[in-house]
Amino acid sequence: MQLIINTWGTYLHVKDDMFEVRVPVEDNPPRKQCVASQKITSILLSKGAAVSSDAIILAMKNNIDIVVLERDGFPVGRFWHSRLGSTTRIRKKQLETSMGKQGVTIIKHLVGSKLQNQSEFLKRLKKHREQKADELQPEIDRIEELAGKIQALEAEKTDEIADTLRGIEGTSGRIYFGVLSKLLAKKYRFSGRSFRPATDPFNAFLNYAYGILYSRVEKALIVAGLDPFVGILHRDDYNKKSMVFDFIEPYRTWADEVIFKLFSAKKVNDSHTSPITNGVTLNTEGKALLVQHFFKFFDEEKIRYKNRNQSRSNILQLDAHALAQQILNA
Repeated sequence: MQLIINTWGTYLHVKDDMFEVRVPVEDNPPRKQCVASQKITSILLSKGAAVSSDAIILAMKNNIDIVVLERDGFPVGRFWHSRLGSTTRIRKKQLETSMGKQGVTIIKHLVGSKLQNQSEFLKRLKKHREQKADELQPEIDRIEELAGKIQALEAEKTDEIADTLRGIEGTSGRIYFGVLSKLLAKKYRFSGRSFRPATDPFNAFLNYAYGILYSRVEKALIVAGLDPFVGILHRDDYNKKSMVFDFIEPYRTWADEVIFKLFSAKKVNDSHTSPITNGVTLNTEGKALLVQHFFKFFDEEKIRYKNRNQSRSNILQLDAHALAQQILNA
């Protein structure tokens, strides 16, 4: 399980070799909960919470990463043990691969898979909305046409097709999110993606879900022995975890699906978001709602993958290991 701490004033420390979480309760003693380290895979810590050095050490000894999040869910750093978890050979090969033709193959697959997953999600939505089928199919066809253009690209280096890839990806995203918006209740429709801050509730939920997904992708890459900073399409920006932004692309639709289901099932209401300067953000109630459904979708639900039933969390890690092996064999 992941331990999420997002209530202001919460304190995480160690008691009897277990993590103890102290949550402040107005005009009452703090609420306490103890959790064995063996039950935790990672800890997500929002701003306004505190953690003791003993808790950090216990986490490191048990291979538990502690991810520090902004209030909108964006990860700004993590505590992680100092061991690489693999040989440096993978990282050397990763750098070589990022600058050659194999890098082109990898990034075409990642971005192409993203578009294909967008198309597949819209097809599933169309299946249950027969009255909208004639309206949705042309948009699905456009996304699949764009995915085909990605596979047709030829280059020796990613730089030669980077602008084209970004253009295709951006066009697909506008079509895709435009469809999702049209399928929402009028109150929650939105005009494209908005980031920091989100300008509407749907994007506020989506940004927080992406933040959790970023932290999971980074951990999957590290466990597989890959360097989160050595990317292929996203490259060379100072302190940017470029490979995280590359590798996350096919899995964004998982987060999209969680959020869309919350809104379409009318589980979201005005009590889940709060206004901020130039936008809106998730409040404590909104984060709790999202986290509950996000973890169930990623960690508990199983889907068919390579002839086996797997959780999406396992699939993410398996794919990271497969990418590491592909790079080693390049």
